[in-house]
Amino acid sequence: MSIKKKTKETGGRAASPEWTHATLSEFDGVRFLHLDSIWVQGAMRIRKPQVLELEYIQRMMAWMLWRDGESLREGHAVQLGLGAAALTRFCHKVLRMQTTAVEINPTVIAACRSWFHLPEDDERLSVLNQDAARWVADPANLQTVQVLNVDLYDHDAASPVLDDEDFYAACRGVLADGGLMTVNLFGRAASFARSAARIARVFGSDQVWSLAPTKEGNTVVVAARGVQVPDREELERRADKIEARYGSHGLPARKWLRLVRPLPMRIIELMAEEA
Repeated sequence: MSIKKKTKETGGRAASPEWTHATLSEFDGVRFLHLDSIWVQGAMRIRKPQVLELEYIQRMMAWMLWRDGESLREGHAVQLGLGAAALTRFCHKVLRMQTTAVEINPTVIAACRSWFHLPEDDERLSVLNQDAARWVADPANLQTVQVLNVDLYDHDAASPVLDDEDFYAACRGVLADGGLMTVNLFGRAASFARSAARIARVFGSDQVWSLAPTKEGNTVVVAARGVQVPDREELERRADKIEARYGSHGLPARKWLRLVRPLPMRIIELMAEEA
């Protein structure tokens, strides 16, 4: 997701907003999406568009470990922030789930349609040019989502655009029972502890986990609505099945199991301090 630069005023009335324009670069067979800066907003290997190229994007799919094999591909998957459409393409084309992407910047949607193999809407795909905060707050969307991927950054990638308890409460509200959310926490001005504590206050500390940071500094948090975590043996069986089926698409599920951890005690303490 990106944010608008400014709104022009015309005759005392607000005109159309000006958006940070999506730009492209390519290197070594990979196409990158930018928002008028050096920061990468998404990527796609040109010859393998259904492969999840970036490591943190792969980890955004770690929710798969929390769903049993029979229901893995069932339900509605929603992405808040389109990026280069990697998660949207994967959920729609590979998992064949009902998929909705919510992106506020129309130039990002246009770039994804032109350069990142994002298909036109169909009976299973809806790409909405809307504000993510408004979408999760819409009563029509309550408890309609099984999987929610949240990756909301502006063109400077300084910190999440939406990162308060009200937003995370609305995210929990759109999840059906047993639903799962993954959030990318990253940014020069971001605080993992602060953001994770907000998520945990909304979801409950026993329903929030994190993966170790990538080498670039992205930390993915998984939060659930009423999920019972299976034992280690079952998680290992699920990881084996995910990797056997989707490993060629960039899903190293066995590695995820080594990286997943409960919330650190310092975050639990922070929750208590700020309660």
